[in-house]
Amino acid sequence: QVQLVESGGGLVQAGGSLRLSCAASGGTFRQYAMGWFRQAPGKDREFVAAISYFSGTPSYADSVKGRFAISRDNAKKIVILDMNSLKPEDTAVYYCAARNGPTIATVDYWGQGTQVTVFS
Repeated sequence: QVQLVESGGGLVQAGGSLRLSCAASGGTFRQYAMGWFRQAPGKDREFVAAISYFSGTPSYADSVKGRFAISRDNAKKIVILDMNSLKPEDTAVYYCAARNGPTIATVDYWGQGTQVTVFS
């Protein structure tokens, strides 16, 4: 069983930056693909970014490419999402996700979520 705990959400003005962190416990972290998803009010949960378990190859939703960066530290068992040039449409609850496998094609574990609010 893997537990995921997000932190770093908050309120930020448009154009600003935030860093989200996800700390994992349980399981063998390096064997898990990690990712971030988000859910805005009244909308479905959507993919934001992911990083593979072996090569650390990142992937991003088109809406965040060039603005967000995902990284992982296998020794510390954390995954980071650096969010820059934030827009009001980035407002959502952000969820950390993990999958026991090379990519985040499906999700085995979810965090509890952290709120990100971007105001103009």
